[in-house]
Amino acid sequence: MANSIYIEYNFKVSPVQPASDILIAELGEVQFESFVETEDGVQAYIKKEDWNPTILEGLPILENSLFAIEYEYVEIEQENWNATWEKNFNAIQVGDKCVVRAPFHEKPAVEFDIVIEPKMSFGTGHHETTHMMMQHILEIDFKGKSVLDMGSGTGVLAILAAMRGASEIDAIDIDNWCYLNAMENIQRNNCEQIKVYEGDASLLIDQKYDVIIANINRNILLEDIPTYVKCLTPNGVLLLSGFYKEDIAMISEKCESVGLKFENNFEKNNWVAVKYVF
Repeated sequence: MANSIYIEYNFKVSPVQPASDILIAELGEVQFESFVETEDGVQAYIKKEDWNPTILEGLPILENSLFAIEYEYVEIEQENWNATWEKNFNAIQVGDKCVVRAPFHEKPAVEFDIVIEPKMSFGTGHHETTHMMMQHILEIDFKGKSVLDMGSGTGVLAILAAMRGASEIDAIDIDNWCYLNAMENIQRNNCEQIKVYEGDASLLIDQKYDVIIANINRNILLEDIPTYVKCLTPNGVLLLSGFYKEDIAMISEKCESVGLKFENNFEKNNWVAVKYVF
């Protein structure tokens, strides 16, 4: 794959929270695909082919008087991503058993040591949604289970499921760079039971899984939940994240309409990760 050109936005946000989280969610709705949270805001990335100079016009948070947001943008080559994330990427600990780190970090003394080189893909454990999904995975028995990681990004959730004992895992992402990056990370963590595919929920024909993990934005989840349920085995588990606490009612209504039951959720900075059972 030839190097893509990305547009990098550097947002300075006040107050940083919750504005940064809201900003990331709204940017995701207009095809921004990767984010780095900084001390004073957010760096956001979008492929130049998906970008236009007026893309931020009408973004609600930019018109909200409660927040002060300044930004500038530049074009970058894909290979320059490494320098950006190495500068900002710190190892992340999830509970007392799991660490997500980059190759240049020291190896920790934990049961689940995940080495991720994220490049332009989402999913390092830094964002609340990824972190909480990993909390769910650490609490579920994955031994011998079949798993789907939908919107897999770096592959970090699929990798943790593999380390927890899952026997067969499909990881799917619509973005080519995520697909390639997940392949690299899966090989790096020796998870041969994971197969990676480039695409969306249309790939889920006649598939069955014991656990489905989907960390995607709210609107895609609402559209795809019926498809996920068709793929769940009896007593299967559906883990959903990528939305806010106030969206739980809407997500749960959709889930309950197709036979799922709410079990529990984690919450962090108004983001949530919810567990449903079939």
